[in-house]
Amino acid sequence: MSTDTPNSARSHVSWTPRRIVSHVLLAAVTFLFLTPVLYAVATALKPAGETFSNPPSLIGSSVRWQNFADVFDYLPFHRFIVNGLLVAVVGTLVVLAASSLGAYAFARLRWRGRESVFLLFLATLMVPQEVLVVPMFILMQEFGWVNSVQALIFPWAFTAFGTFLLRQFFRQIPYELQEAATLDGCTPLRTFWSVMLPIARPALGVLAVFTFISYWNSFLWPLIVVNDVHDLGTVPLGLSLFFGQNSNQWHLVMAASVISLVPTLLLLIALQKHLVKGIAATGIAGR
Repeated sequence: MSTDTPNSARSHVSWTPRRIVSHVLLAAVTFLFLTPVLYAVATALKPAGETFSNPPSLIGSSVRWQNFADVFDYLPFHRFIVNGLLVAVVGTLVVLAASSLGAYAFARLRWRGRESVFLLFLATLMVPQEVLVVPMFILMQEFGWVNSVQALIFPWAFTAFGTFLLRQFFRQIPYELQEAATLDGCTPLRTFWSVMLPIARPALGVLAVFTFISYWNSFLWPLIVVNDVHDLGTVPLGLSLFFGQNSNQWHLVMAASVISLVPTLLLLIALQKHLVKGIAATGIAGR
């Protein structure tokens, strides 16, 4: 009987040249992606006059944590954060509800023309957002939703991406589970709620992360549909207000940018396990 412990097993890992090179490359790529974040944090902690110092330096003459507090004094940045969280959270919930129902209908219910309708629905992914903003703005005017929270949420809550992602996951679930639920007297809606959704939590986690980040970072559509930026502006619109005609507050821009990273980082940490499982599962073709 083998008595190797996990620690001893790890100690027996052979560090071949190929393994060493792969780890070095991964570390280099990781550092490359982290460089803008590190630069933003370093600039956020510099005094105002040292943002573009000559010669350039990563660390200023002093570490100024007060810059993070000055962000909220310079602008009502707390309001932008609250607006952004409201739009992102509600928008994510609406997307999860609409996409999961649509994916269930396309993946598990049998009806005439299902595949043709799905292909047509999927084709909408090829239309860029820039093409849709003008007709969408006219539609918001007809609804009387210009400069409102609902205009920031609902126009982009019914896209095909979430439906496609969840459909791929639903198609991997064995049909025997659905048949067993039907034999127990479950309606299609009850089967969806009690059987499909609990199993699809990893895929829902992936979609939640992607959707939250999309709403949180959206700039073009809020710029078009919001008239009162100080009242209804989200974080990207708030960041644009740090740039004025006379001066650009780069140290405050970087401090506000670092603050804006916190919600998405917390979401990624909270849903990390679901994110890994969901990406692995939805990448496998179902039947």
